[in-house]
Amino acid sequence: MPFVAIDPANGKQIAEVPFDSATEVSAKVATAHATYLKWRLLPVEERVRPLIDMARLLRERKDYFGALMTREMGKPISQAVGEAEKCAWVCDYYAEQAPHLLRAVDAPTDGSLSYWTYRPLGIVLGIMPWNFPFWQVIRFGAPALTAGNAALLKHAPSVPACASALEELFNDAGYPEGLFANLFIDLDVTGDLIDDPRVRAVSLTGSVRAGKAVAARAGAAIKPCVLELGGSDPSLILADADLDAAAKSCAMGRLINTGQSCVAAKRFVVVESVRKAFEEKLVRAMSAWALGDPSDPETAVGPMAREDLRDALHDQVLRSVAAGARLLMGGNIPVRPGAWYPTTVLSGVREGMAAYNEELFGPVATIISAEDTTDAIEIANDTAFGLGASVYTGDAQRGEQIAAELLDAGGCFVNGIVKSDPRLPFGGTKESGYGRELSPIGILEFTNAKTIWVK
Repeated sequence: MPFVAIDPANGKQIAEVPFDSATEVSAKVATAHATYLKWRLLPVEERVRPLIDMARLLRERKDYFGALMTREMGKPISQAVGEAEKCAWVCDYYAEQAPHLLRAVDAPTDGSLSYWTYRPLGIVLGIMPWNFPFWQVIRFGAPALTAGNAALLKHAPSVPACASALEELFNDAGYPEGLFANLFIDLDVTGDLIDDPRVRAVSLTGSVRAGKAVAARAGAAIKPCVLELGGSDPSLILADADLDAAAKSCAMGRLINTGQSCVAAKRFVVVESVRKAFEEKLVRAMSAWALGDPSDPETAVGPMAREDLRDALHDQVLRSVAAGARLLMGGNIPVRPGAWYPTTVLSGVREGMAAYNEELFGPVATIISAEDTTDAIEIANDTAFGLGASVYTGDAQRGEQIAAELLDAGGCFVNGIVKSDPRLPFGGTKESGYGRELSPIGILEFTNAKTIWVK
């Protein structure tokens, strides 16, 4: 099946893009490898120059890029423009920090000279999702190229215009042509590329199922990979939390990108003594997020990206209600074309329900009662996922201790939503994957820490 873009606001097909031919794929891989062999020899001070221009172009073209995202996957336009601006931020970060982060490290030994240096690996294959069609690509591609690698992009089949625009962006920023290339390919060709000896590493953001398949293929080829997979992030609401502030923050964490984010707040684990009050405040806070035309700057929640995803989410809601969950708001599919789903809140959620055990990828919040703080921590960790977690409490010091020592997740936040930041490592544990993006760690993931010893 070719790459097909469908406007999720009305269900109408926008574009259909055929797969690249075997000859086209072969040529792009060969060009990326040949270009990499020259690019890797440039000093890092030269490799950061295109980052500066790419940040400028992202800001200049943010309205255009935002409109592409809105049309292909339904992201509210204000958030889509914000995504382009955030991409510029990660370019700024690595343009400033890379010369320091990639500097050789002296290590005095019995040799007259000894140190280690960070050298690129080769081509990195990026397998990217539709939900943040620019951010996910830039956050892998910018540091990978800056470290001296080449990059090939296999984007999600539903966002072909975004994929093409990204290749054009890298070229316009001044990267050598072919160093970053977009491929319209299917899963079989993607697997063949993982096997190709010129492809030296893989970065995947996607489902657990996709992550397992890629990890197995990369492992068989003895190649490193970074996996950023699903999440069912808990937010702990403790008895001493500011419930008004927590409810507003939790609504934001749940509904940004219409709830279609691996790192979105999904399970609200509330100490029973404040559960009823929190339920009322969360329903009120989520009701304030306007569902509407994603091209309207005032819209906060748009359609979901695809109708099949909407239908799967609705099935999870129905199964949870049938098992005893209480529907506090939403839960009904609107009678209109497109992939629309209302903001929804489920309470009385417990172990064994779909809303407890599965990732809900859309605008549905689940409330789980906990006896006390200890019970809340146990419930928060009772998941196969481990991407992010948050704690809301009036005792910030106690919240920090819970976040740092007791929650099993890659990123833990106190009195705020879990979010990605170029300055901080981003990634998960358990079935949420391994490896890290962003921060100093992210740019080193696809390098060879090479030891040099001279006597």
